Amino acid sequence: MLHQVIGMQDAAAVKCDVNALFAQAFVQAGIGAWTCDLADNTLAWTPGVYDIFGLAKTDRVDRRDIVKLYDDQSREIMERLRAEAIMHGRPFEMEAQIVRPDGQRRWMRLRADVVRENGRHSRLFGLKQDITDEKQRWDALRSLAERDPLTGLANRARYEDLFLNGSRAQPGVTPLGALLLIDLDNFKQINDQFGHAAGDACLKMVGQRLASAFADAPLVARIGGDEFAVLSHADTSPPALKSQVARLLASLARPIAWQGQTLVLGASAGIGFAPDPYCYDADDLFAIADKALYAAKGAGRNAIIVGNAQIRAFPHDFGLEIGARHGIQP
Repeated sequence: MLHQVIGMQDAAAVKCDVNALFAQAFVQAGIGAWTCDLADNTLAWTPGVYDIFGLAKTDRVDRRDIVKLYDDQSREIMERLRAEAIMHGRPFEMEAQIVRPDGQRRWMRLRADVVRENGRHSRLFGLKQDITDEKQRWDALRSLAERDPLTGLANRARYEDLFLNGSRAQPGVTPLGALLLIDLDNFKQINDQFGHAAGDACLKMVGQRLASAFADAPLVARIGGDEFAVLSHADTSPPALKSQVARLLASLARPIAWQGQTLVLGASAGIGFAPDPYCYDADDLFAIADKALYAAKGAGRNAIIVGNAQIRAFPHDFGLEIGARHGIQP
C-alpha cells in the first residue's frame, strides 16, 4: 500500500514537472495563451503574452489599452476579423505588428477561436506568438529574391509582380501615376571598349543615381541589361515628373571615373501616364512608355518623350523634353 502511495505521489510530481516544462517551452518559443470574456472584454493572459507586448506580469491589462498597441493597419484588420468571428462563430488567424510601450516594434501571429455557451458566443481564446525574427529572416530572403544583385534596385521579377501582374490594383496599394522606362545610351560601346567590369561599374553608379533621384517612388527596378523602370506616385503631376526625369538624365550624363578612365553615359526616357491611378491596363501602359522610349532614342537620345493613349509619341502635344542637352542641371 505504501509503495502505491509513493508511486501515485511520484506520478503527480512527474505530471507537475511536465506541465511546468510545457509552460516554460511555450515562453521560450514566444508563445502565450489568452482569453477574452465577451461580456465585459476582460482579458486573461499567460506569461508569454505579457512578454510579447513588453509588459510586466503584474501589469493590469485592459483591452482598450492593448488594442492601441497594434499599428493602424493591423488594428483595423484584427477588429474586423474579431467582429466576424463573434458574429459567425468561426476562428481566424492573422499576423499583426505591434508597438510596445518602449517603442519597439514586434510582429506576432494571432490565432483565435470562439467558445459558445448557453446558446451564445461567450469567449474568444487562442494563442499569440512572437514571429519578429521569423519575419526578419523572411523579409531578408524576399529582399534577396526581389533585388538585382548588381545595382541593389528591384529586379524584373519584382517589377512584374508589382506592375505587369496587376497587383498594384489591389486594395491598400499606392495608386500609380506613371510608368517611366529608361534605357542607357552608349552602354554597349563602354562594354566593348573597356570590358564588362567597366560596364558593371557604370550600372552600379546608375543604380545609385536612380535610387537617389526617385527615393520616394513605389518602385525603381532594373528590368534588363541596361534598361530600368520607375513607377511614380499618382500625386506627382506630369510637369513635376518630367522635370524630375530631366534632372535624372542630367545626372546620368555626368562622367563616371573608373580605374583612371572617364566613362561617359547618357540615357533616354519614355513616360506613360496612367489614365486611372486605380485601374489601368499594364500591357497598354507599358506599350505607351516603350514606344515613347524608342522615339526618344530615335530623336537623338538623352531625351524624354511622353507617350499618349494611341501608343505614339507626340512631341508637338507634350513637348520633346531634352535633358542635359538643354542645359538642365542635376
